[in-house]
Amino acid sequence: MADPSAAAPRIRRLVADLVEAPEPDPALAGLPAWLAASPRFRAFAEANRDKIRKKLRGATATEARLDVRAELRVAALVLADRRFELEFEAYGAGRRGPDFTATFRAGRPFNVEVTRRRPGPGAASLEPSILGKLRQLPPSASNVLVVAVDGPDGAPDPGPVLRDLRARADRRDDAFFAARGLGGAAAVNAGLLRMAAVVAWAESGSGAARVTAWANTGARIPLPQPTLRALLAALAAE
Repeated sequence: MADPSAAAPRIRRLVADLVEAPEPDPALAGLPAWLAASPRFRAFAEANRDKIRKKLRGATATEARLDVRAELRVAALVLADRRFELEFEAYGAGRRGPDFTATFRAGRPFNVEVTRRRPGPGAASLEPSILGKLRQLPPSASNVLVVAVDGPDGAPDPGPVLRDLRARADRRDDAFFAARGLGGAAAVNAGLLRMAAVVAWAESGSGAARVTAWANTGARIPLPQPTLRALLAALAAE
């Protein structure tokens, strides 16, 4: 086994390059340890250093940097499973495409978009996080939304929220969706058809409480169950 201390100078240089500072700020304090623990994640960060640096440079507020942290943590966890390959911003940096395009066992590529449940009004619900990403999911691939949640209570079940949104869309409750900045029920229905699964992920949870998922059996391009199970297992890892 390689001596992890031998990689320490290389990791320090990489972290300094990514965050453009000698040390990461508190929001990214775990980054050196993730890089040290995973040669695959380190190779991913080195290959995408320009994109990551640009993203961090634009994330000047604490909440924005925590958003980037969630993306990088998800990447590190997924890449810990060698059956996954991961591409960062395959649709182009700065465009409203998903964060990652993944393949499992060299199968059909699927997209992974990572978001966070933000503090503030309605913070207990996953609804704002889900609705805010519907328009970002391309129709040409299977799409998975990962919602990172803070707190020790574990990951809430996204199923009831999705069933309520689908019921409102079926009733054509345009006023409800318009009040949330969406074009109406038709736009929401189109977005739900592009969403193969929603995963709630609580990094500070323990065991099975770290992840819960809703799989959309009516998605235009469903995600194969073995792929979803492997993704959930990766995100549930300590």
